[in-house]
Amino acid sequence: MPSTDYSIRPVTTADNATVAAIIREVMPEFGAGGPGFAIHDAEVDGMAEAYSIPRAAYFVVEADGRVLGCGGVAALAGGDADVCELRKMYFLPALRGRGAGRALIERCLAAARTLGYRRCYLETLSGMDAAQALYLKTGFRRIDGPLGGTGHFSCDKFYLIDL
Repeated sequence: MPSTDYSIRPVTTADNATVAAIIREVMPEFGAGGPGFAIHDAEVDGMAEAYSIPRAAYFVVEADGRVLGCGGVAALAGGDADVCELRKMYFLPALRGRGAGRALIERCLAAARTLGYRRCYLETLSGMDAAQALYLKTGFRRIDGPLGGTGHFSCDKFYLIDL
């Protein structure tokens, strides 16, 4: 059984540099360092500020005395008002396999419901197989193409869940 020796809490400005470092380390690990990926989004260096807006929430996962993962939800850019996007959910290797992924998704989906969303969308890419298996286990279903206008034109896998 996975270890649950971690905690999930809202991001703070003190976490910004750590979160940016996690995103910049993990995305290239899966071939997502080039154009058309979230690693290049302007918000990466200021996640606490970017998610302090209405109808948005971003969390960090702490374990072993450090922030090792992150993820959140916000309105889907260019999408319907009732659709949010699961955004920038990444874990360093030290956190993987401990059940934190499922716990963070559940926390994000609970936040999305509280914020008034009815559906949650996400996009990813081939090769992130463990993440995609987790999305399916938590109730997401594959959809044929992208929704909204995230600008992440290099993503090739798309998922949606009804909240």
